[in-house]
Amino acid sequence: MANSQLLVPEAKNGLSKFKNEVASEMGVQFSDYNGNLSSRQCGSVGGEMVKRMVQQYESGIK
Repeated sequence: MANSQLLVPEAKNGLSKFKNEVASEMGVQFSDYNGNLSSRQCGSVGGEMVKRMVQQYESGIK
């Protein structure tokens, strides 16, 4: 059974801002409707977000 409840609701705005910053740097424009974007574009933004979060985490534990 899937749980769609947010674990940290306060993080939603921060992640949205982060997503838009990364997308902007990559030349991908997100909006309320993203049906005109390819899966590759959306996936590359998500992948870059994860990469940066992992790097930030790793730099904090060293």
